[in-house]
Amino acid sequence: MSRNTETVETYLDGFRKGDHEQILSCLTDDIGWTVYGAFQLTGKQAYDEAIEGPGFIGPPQLEVVRMVEQDDVVMAELTGSATRDTGEVIRMSMAEVFVMRDGKIAERRAWVIELKENDYR
Repeated sequence: MSRNTETVETYLDGFRKGDHEQILSCLTDDIGWTVYGAFQLTGKQAYDEAIEGPGFIGPPQLEVVRMVEQDDVVMAELTGSATRDTGEVIRMSMAEVFVMRDGKIAERRAWVIELKENDYR
């Protein structure tokens, strides 16, 4: 496993546990995070404040479907679920692009689609 893929795996493990310290240790200080259709932020402090996400409780359940790497980019297809503060559990499909710099995540771009009926809809 490459250094970049290992960093992304460590990052995802931290997200699954809700471990802010572990997550932040995988990021550059100037990290950029975009969730298309939702928000964009820059910097570790802003990232730290957005980890749980408004309206959600507890860490998400995340499963890697596949992960590929080319040069300084790691891409991951994920499935998962998260619990809203109302107790409702939502299922989702995600595509993630991690742009790496010196073994750390410098930019994260995510596409998250809520699944309401089945595995693709």
